[in-house]
Amino acid sequence: MKLTILGCYAATPRTISNPTAQVLEIKNHLFLIDCGEGTQVQLRKNKIKFSKVNHIFISHLHGDHFYGLVGLLSTFMLLNRENDLHVYGPKGIKEIILLQLRASGSYTGYNLYFHELISKESEIIFEDEKVVVKTIPLKHRVYTNGFLFQEKNIKRKLNLEAIESYKIDTCYFQKLVYGGDMKLEDGTIIPNEVLTSDPDPEKSYAFCSDTVYNEDILPIIKDVDVLYHETTFLDSEEHLAEKTMHTTAKQAAKIAKLANAKALIMGHYSTRYGSLDPFKEEAETIFTNVILADDGKTIEL
Repeated sequence: MKLTILGCYAATPRTISNPTAQVLEIKNHLFLIDCGEGTQVQLRKNKIKFSKVNHIFISHLHGDHFYGLVGLLSTFMLLNRENDLHVYGPKGIKEIILLQLRASGSYTGYNLYFHELISKESEIIFEDEKVVVKTIPLKHRVYTNGFLFQEKNIKRKLNLEAIESYKIDTCYFQKLVYGGDMKLEDGTIIPNEVLTSDPDPEKSYAFCSDTVYNEDILPIIKDVDVLYHETTFLDSEEHLAEKTMHTTAKQAAKIAKLANAKALIMGHYSTRYGSLDPFKEEAETIFTNVILADDGKTIEL
């Protein structure tokens, strides 16, 4: 699992920073999470193949989280994209995007599917045999969701030494990795746990931006491996965080600690600050494993 931060600053793009967008690589998927202005430029800078992005998750309809989407969709068309594209986001995103495409006489030569979200409860919005994605209802000035990405490691590991000792043919390997027992020619049953071992622990990643401090999300993100949580302000501007329905560095660290997260990635910084170091310093007074997001940063989860 690998995370590439394309942009992690609040409000407006600058020459030295970009609004929110990131790419999560998990189980052969490339998931684009939010799509602020300049996202397609950042995709190119970070050498991420456009054609591998088949699912885009938009947290909410504030411009710094989705104004880059229509441009990216248009570029996909210019690149003669053929793969289906799925966009998950709040109700209204389909109308906004299709209006822009129609007004500009644009079209997509590929199938474009919108999955509009309205539920205020956590729900599964994507699932296949390898990954499940759930919403994390957040509290912001408009309807907003975070997203929880979880691996599904259902295949067990083969114990090749044991398999060789019982002279088991490779044609039975598929049965074994999915938990089946083995019946030998003499009728002896070899339990699966003798021939395999447990799969690797399933990793998880939670994306939470934008939101006021909200402990209601704790049951959803409990024991998450890596939590990305917005930290728009420092503790000295807590009054601004409350007014604008954002979070401070200390508050994000408290959420990470209460959730028993293994690591906290901070981002969505207000551009009022000249240095990011105080964000890490404040968070580390509450939670130890803190990572500062920054544009272009790649993090192996």
